[in-house]
Amino acid sequence: MWELTVLLLLVPSSGQAATVEKPVLSLHPPWTTIFKGEKVTLRCDGYHPLLLELRPISTLWYLGHLLLPSYKKSIEVHTPGVYRCQTRGAPVSDPIHLSVSNDWLILQVPYAAVFEGEPLVLRCRGWYDKIVYKLHYYHDGQPVRYFHSSANYTVPQARASDSGRYQCSGTMRVPVESAPMFSAKVAVTVQEARHAAAVRLLQVQSPCAPLRLGCGVHGPRARRRGAGIVLVRGGYNHPQRPETQPLAATPGPRFSAGLGVHHRPGPR
Repeated sequence: MWELTVLLLLVPSSGQAATVEKPVLSLHPPWTTIFKGEKVTLRCDGYHPLLLELRPISTLWYLGHLLLPSYKKSIEVHTPGVYRCQTRGAPVSDPIHLSVSNDWLILQVPYAAVFEGEPLVLRCRGWYDKIVYKLHYYHDGQPVRYFHSSANYTVPQARASDSGRYQCSGTMRVPVESAPMFSAKVAVTVQEARHAAAVRLLQVQSPCAPLRLGCGVHGPRARRRGAGIVLVRGGYNHPQRPETQPLAATPGPRFSAGLGVHHRPGPR
């Protein structure tokens, strides 16, 4: 009776220690300024090593340099400050700055980076969602849009020139119509288009060998030589792309078979 023994091994193409991408920290709802007493949800999505473990992979949370007492993938927060997260074996995520306001009017901007060609959405919000009347949006001190009542200001295709400091003003009925109120100014940066940055990145990368697959199955006479499946990883070496990592080998005779995959984690 024929016997097939497979040794499964993830081999980094560079022969060096594997590197792992930063986890992606997201904010829900996606605004960096909230009113005092409100809560938002932070979620940490990261690359998890391909290891079989009995316990779940923990997530570490930081507020400034303080380690928070939670290991869940998502947490609710209401304290202002700089938040980061970290998954096992990965670097610390990029930060999210959360502000908490006691003002009557706040200007909310998205936490995620805005790239050229993408929409830029700003939200002028009254205290606990009171309607804002005679609403003005300002860019670097100059009025850019007027609304009769509460509405978002959207730049359909943002450009670098849309970067700057934004502010909004308006009135509210508390209970009668107030004098004009102004939000704090918020800095917004429109970054270079994603595809332009990707083209430059590819120009400095060195191609590796293409993907190759070989499979050998041997009968009883070849048991001493062993049988296995070989898959060699190919592609580009990205300085932050997660490389493959070793897995535990299946017990048995000495085999030289290996398996490597071009792997990129999913979640922004």
